[in-house]
Parts: sequence; C-alpha cells; structure tokens
Amino acid sequence: MMSPDRRLNVAMLGTKFMGRAHAHAWRSAGRFFDLPAEPGRRIVAGRDAEATRAFADRWGWEEATTRWRTAVSHPEVDLVDVATPNDLHAEQAIAALEAGKHVACEKPLAGTLEDARALRDAARRAEGDTFVWYSYRRVPAVALAHQLVRAGWVGRIYHVRAVYLQGWGGPETPLLWRFRRGRAGSGALGDLSAHIVDMARFLTGEEIVEVSGSIVETFIKERPLPDDPSRTGRSTVDDAVLFLARFAGGAIASFESTRLATGVKNANRIEIHGERGALRFNFERMNELEVFSADDPPPLQGWRTIQVTHEDHPWTGSWWPDGHGLGYEHTFVNQVADMVTAVSGGTPVVPLPDFEDAYQTQRVLEAAVVSARERSAVRLSQIR
Repeated sequence: MMSPDRRLNVAMLGTKFMGRAHAHAWRSAGRFFDLPAEPGRRIVAGRDAEATRAFADRWGWEEATTRWRTAVSHPEVDLVDVATPNDLHAEQAIAALEAGKHVACEKPLAGTLEDARALRDAARRAEGDTFVWYSYRRVPAVALAHQLVRAGWVGRIYHVRAVYLQGWGGPETPLLWRFRRGRAGSGALGDLSAHIVDMARFLTGEEIVEVSGSIVETFIKERPLPDDPSRTGRSTVDDAVLFLARFAGGAIASFESTRLATGVKNANRIEIHGERGALRFNFERMNELEVFSADDPPPLQGWRTIQVTHEDHPWTGSWWPDGHGLGYEHTFVNQVADMVTAVSGGTPVVPLPDFEDAYQTQRVLEAAVVSARERSAVRLSQIR
C-alpha cells in the first residue's frame, strides 16, 4: 500500500483553514524528519476549480480536482487526508477505506454519533490504517506530560480540569458552517470539547465512564448571513458547554468549552492533580509544561516550569536548537511524521488516535448532550 519509490502518496480533501495547516505539514515533514517514506502531495480536491488549482500551485500538489471521489480512488494514492466540514467525513472517509487507502480524518470524527459509529465499523473492516487529527497530542509539552503520567510521576490521579476557551464567536460573527448543526453537528462541543476530552483520555490513559451536570447553551440565536450581513439566520449549535465526568480509575473531571470567552484567543488548558504530583499545560504557552512534585522536601515544594524545547527530547523532534520555541503548525508536522512512520511499520513517538479511539471521544460528547437534555447523570455504557 505504498509506492515502490518509497513515497507515501497523499490525496487531500479540503482547501480552507485545515487544508492549509495539513498542506504545510505534508510539505514540511520530510524536510525536518528522517522518514521511512517521503510524503507525496499527489492530488487535492476542493469545490471551486480555480481556487483549488491555485491552492495546488501554492502548496505543491501535483493535481487538482473538484471531484473528491476521483481523489480517493486515484490508483497512485496511498493515504487520503479528509480536511472537510464534519458532515462530509463519514461518506468521504468510508469511500477511501473501501478503496483500500489509509485515512487521516479531521476531528471530531463526525458530526453525529451515528456517523462516528459507521466510521469506526468501516475502519474495523478495512485493511488501511486510520488516524484522526487530534494534533494537540503532538505538542511536545503534552507528549512529555503523557510520558510522566505513564511513568507514575503523579501517582494516583484525583482531579482533571480541562478548559478550551476562545472568544471569536460573538454576535457579530457571521453564520458560518460551524454554526449550522447540519454541517457541524455541534458547536463548541465538537469543535473544542473534542480536543480536551481526547487530551484528558490521552494523558490519563483512562476512559470516562460517566458524564453529569452538563449544560449546553446557545447565547447567540441569530447571526448575520455571510453574503448579506443586513439579514440574519438562526444559529443551531451550542456556543458554550460545561460538564462533569468520572474516569474508570475513580478520578473526577470538569470540562468547559466556549467560543464566547471574551478577551481570550485560544486557551486550551488542562490540569492533572495526583497523590504524588501535578501537571499544568496551557496551549497559549505551548512550549512550557508546569510540574509540581509532592516528593520534594516541603521547603522546596512549588510549581516548576519546564521549557520543552530541548534538541534531545524525542517529543520535540528534529526542529530547532535548545530554547527555540515551536508553534501551532509544528503539531501537524509532528503528527504527519508519526503517521508516515506508523503506515511504514514503525512506532510513532506518541500513540496516535485512530477511528476506534476517536469514537470513544465522540461517545463522551454524546453523553454530554444527553445529560444536558435529560438533566441527569449518563453512564457511558448507555451510549453505543
């Protein structure tokens, strides 16, 4: 399932924000990492022929098409990268799997639990590998936190606090596809909560077994239409979500996501508190991991800030000299390097989320919706 010249030929669906982030990663990974195969930008698909051709020229894709089925069935393509809106994930990714391709899909896995289940089932039947772009796992500080928890550094976990705060979704923001339930499936829940639920599961190594106390709120009911701001349309997704959860090992957690955190840009934060230590991460300071050790002598106990930018850290990868920070785009490049390694039979730096894994996150999101609707605790065993 790989080209004989050791190229991993890629077809990418989507040319907007995520398309740019992914295109940069496919172009850069082979330049910074010694990979077992060179990512080949074989074909890109978009809705507008002229814009897609311009995108291909700008980012170095060999072909451009407006027919996504042409891209996923291309005989030279090994992996299909799905970077389209949520409602298209299921049809496109399943078609790619049935065509015998590896598939990397944007998050959340789907707009609905039903579609996510169909994707999981298709992945179980398929020969190709599957991946989901939960790229925050490949922030070096998060990868280091994962290693510390696995090594028992925090001991038994008591509390997890996770928030993802953005402030761009005020009343002046137009009615983009992200505010339409039919396209997005949900609002802050799928866009932001999906990230922090995945990160909490990834860091703790445990599954969430219960969700309770959920509040799902839409504050901005009407938004200006993108093509005519003098008119408005109904927003059909949530603006903010809060819920509590319990992990299989007994730890409790709180999750909060909003696109109406006035004054905040992109605060993806998580804290883990255990019997021996604690960890704190904030994506707005993405090159830092805060750690606390209860094993330190009491006079020396306190939070320490680790700059996770050492050349010899495997989580940092093949980037810059010590102290030269990484940015948002590096998370995608790091994940591309791991995906190429995985499909070539190697072991990635950190465990990569596949469709099975991402389906578990989707179940938690569904449980939050059910808890809010029924005003009750929801066991994850009820969500299938």
